[in-house]
Amino acid sequence: MKDPHNYAKVGYSMIAVAGSLAAIGIIALFTADDVLLSDNLARDKTAHFNECKESDFRADGCEKYWDRINNKASGIFVDLPE
Repeated sequence: MKDPHNYAKVGYSMIAVAGSLAAIGIIALFTADDVLLSDNLARDKTAHFNECKESDFRADGCEKYWDRINNKASGIFVDLPE
């Protein structure tokens, strides 16, 4: 019985791995100047949420939180406009 060879599948897999590593490298090059990019994004979003919380989620831009509040899991209960 002849031993089956899957050289083509292995080659395509190596190309896919090389492509994904190249994509990761390109992303790293574009974000290299800001090593705390994700930390800064998280801090900005947390600050925006806290500002909305202070205004009872009535300010402009706070509408995106309306579907996540007023439930037992969030622990935040406010009267929202209809």
